[in-house]
Amino acid sequence: MDVDKCDSPSPIGFRLDPGSGVPTYLQLVQQVEQAVRLGYLRQGDQLPRVKDVVAGLAINPNTVLKAYRELEHRGLVAGRRGVGTFVEGTVERVGLREQAALHKSLLVWMRTASEAGLDEEGMSALFTAALHDLRKSRAGRADEEGGNGRAGVGA
Repeated sequence: MDVDKCDSPSPIGFRLDPGSGVPTYLQLVQQVEQAVRLGYLRQGDQLPRVKDVVAGLAINPNTVLKAYRELEHRGLVAGRRGVGTFVEGTVERVGLREQAALHKSLLVWMRTASEAGLDEEGMSALFTAALHDLRKSRAGRADEEGGNGRAGVGA
């Protein structure tokens, strides 16, 4: 399901994956965060109006409002009564050149994975497992370096 940008001044359109297991409002939150992270949305850009999202995705207005409230809570957007919801915050970003190079490398990896017989779900599972391993190795390194918040306690 997609809500496109034709009737809205927003540079982002939302889509839902009903089979993802991710709550609808979180899918909207994640898409806004990703759009900001990748530079598709910038400070001052307007998010789609609630009524446009509701009409385009056939979802409850409270779901969209919940997503927008969560984004406000995270400091990423702010609502302006009677005007709309606008991007105000930022998230950590990698430079455009670096993103382009990483994107190209990832496409090569995906083609290789596809040729090896992995479908999209298999690629996603493998990527998620590798991301989990990366997080674990970072956490282990932080613990070794005293980054566990307990450095010097009891010494």
